[in-house]
Amino acid sequence: MASLRFRYSRTIMALKRSKPSKQAESAVKDLKTAISERAQINKLLGITARDTRSLMNKIEKGFAFDAFRYFQKSTGLQDPDLKEVIGIKPRTFDRRKTANRFTTAESDRLVSIARIFVKATTLFEGDKDAAGTWLTSPSRAFGNVTPLEMARTETGTREVEKLIGRLEHGVFT
Repeated sequence: MASLRFRYSRTIMALKRSKPSKQAESAVKDLKTAISERAQINKLLGITARDTRSLMNKIEKGFAFDAFRYFQKSTGLQDPDLKEVIGIKPRTFDRRKTANRFTTAESDRLVSIARIFVKATTLFEGDKDAAGTWLTSPSRAFGNVTPLEMARTETGTREVEKLIGRLEHGVFT
């Protein structure tokens, strides 16, 4: 996050020296969004990652089991939905709970789902309940599959993010 803040500060200083272009204003908006998104992901998972590298280190180490419970409580999403999206079978989930640690892949999936939840919450203007309902309701855009089910893979996650982007810009699909 420190590197994003530095880039943000540099961009602001450049804007003050000259008349801001639409491209510069867009860059500032993108940086603010990235900083805010990371902070919200940290909050949803109950972790502290200052920047992308520290987040990657935490993912590679594997999140503590508490990150799952924290995410579940923060979002209101149910166990079966989350386990399926992360790709954990019930017995494996019990082993992770006993070991108090997720694998790198499972931790990465949890961050992806948190990112989608943050984007959906933004789409619904901060309403977490509406975001959760949307994520768990069948979508015609995905052939009556829920956005959460689509997010089981990285490709599906990108498709959900694209749909959220289209909806934010008023492109109904």
